[in-house]
Amino acid sequence: MRWTARFVAVVLAATLAACAGGPPVIEPRPVPGPGPVEPRPSPLRPVPATPFRGDVQDLAGWNAEDHLAAFRAYAAGCSVSRDAVARAVCADARALATRAVTPSQARAFFEDRFTVVEARTDDGRPGLMTAYFAPEYPARRAPDAEFDMPVLARPADLVRESGAVAQRRPDGSLAPYPDRAAIEAGSPVGAPLAWMRAEDLFFLQIQGSGYLTFEDGGRARAAYAADNGRPFVGIARPMAEQGLLPRDGTSGDAIMAWLAARRGPEARAVMALNPRYIFFKLDPDDGGDPSGAAGVPLTGRRAIAVDPTHWRYGDLVWLSADAGNLPGARASYQGLVVALDTGSAIRGPVRADLYIGRGPEAGREAGSVRHPLRMWRLVPKS
Repeated sequence: MRWTARFVAVVLAATLAACAGGPPVIEPRPVPGPGPVEPRPSPLRPVPATPFRGDVQDLAGWNAEDHLAAFRAYAAGCSVSRDAVARAVCADARALATRAVTPSQARAFFEDRFTVVEARTDDGRPGLMTAYFAPEYPARRAPDAEFDMPVLARPADLVRESGAVAQRRPDGSLAPYPDRAAIEAGSPVGAPLAWMRAEDLFFLQIQGSGYLTFEDGGRARAAYAADNGRPFVGIARPMAEQGLLPRDGTSGDAIMAWLAARRGPEARAVMALNPRYIFFKLDPDDGGDPSGAAGVPLTGRRAIAVDPTHWRYGDLVWLSADAGNLPGARASYQGLVVALDTGSAIRGPVRADLYIGRGPEAGREAGSVRHPLRMWRLVPKS
């Protein structure tokens, strides 16, 4: 889960200014597949006064989509839908997926079973797409001078009352749960599960889950267990405002490098600007990708985190994102994805956080995604 369930997970360059390879969702490479291939640009057109409603095949870029990869991702994630019509269409997709499906059959399925409705912002302007990934970090089973920050389990005194997170004191009274600074200063909390570098743990908490490799070769997945109820505050903007990083140089890599070079009080003071703190549980690393808030594993480049007040888990979505402004950004992203996750920074009807995959390569790409976005909901036919 990302932040609220697994967070996100969120791209630091985006969410910090703003929930775990393969092909784009996104044209043109299939999922799964070999190394990165630059997608062809798909410029965003002016948003029409009336939201687009029509046939799937009328979507700009539809002919270039990898329909079979999209179909496999949809069949793997659509079962979380609670809408009766959507569940019926999903059941048909999953039945079809038990057989050998051709690209033309996958395309026909989408064209026959869905119509399209454009999602819109209040002012008709494009929304925002960021990206996230499942990080992989070294860890230790005991602390040392470098690996001195504990990965903490959910504390026994953390409770939820009326939807809010609180700390239950020994006398039974409730108080706001300590913020990041207090927890890192030694406020009594959960038991340590592992030990990490401070900046790595900070990024792990932003992503909401990730993978740890220990000095003895053991591996584990750090999965979201709880949070301290404090709001997420991005550190990219204040770092730029304080002159710590250039305004156009707040990518995830740049922030990580700054924190690592100043490990200790200076870096911790900056990280403390974000009061939110994530607690974890450790699970075996099965070699796959983490699950999103919907409870099913995410497919790289085919899953997104959305605002659940505007979208439902299992929704099939067409994305078109262009003109990213961060260094190293890809020209564009376009294609079918499934809504399977959420995040505290993902708000609004045209806002998506694209899951790239797991590992450092995915992290480098995710850190450069901050693209104007348009979204279309594929509505199942009854």
